[in-house]
Amino acid sequence: MHTEFEQLLLDLVKPLVTNPDDVSISSSIDVDETVLLHVYVHKDDLGRVIGKSGRIANAIRTISYACASKSDKKVKVEFSSNE
Repeated sequence: MHTEFEQLLLDLVKPLVTNPDDVSISSSIDVDETVLLHVYVHKDDLGRVIGKSGRIANAIRTISYACASKSDKKVKVEFSSNE
């Protein structure tokens, strides 16, 4: 189940960054069955993924939430640099 969310995020994030090989995602399940997805990107690409006023990050989260709601899951997406 996690792999479909991870693949979705990879497909959304990799085209946005200049270092696509540095994109990685970790997932875990929270106490309330929420899938926690942490997206790691190169430090130079963090601004590209977050976007001005967080617009790109919010758009990625919205798409992830919509995908999760179809399978009756809750997701939480966080972004950070891998350095």
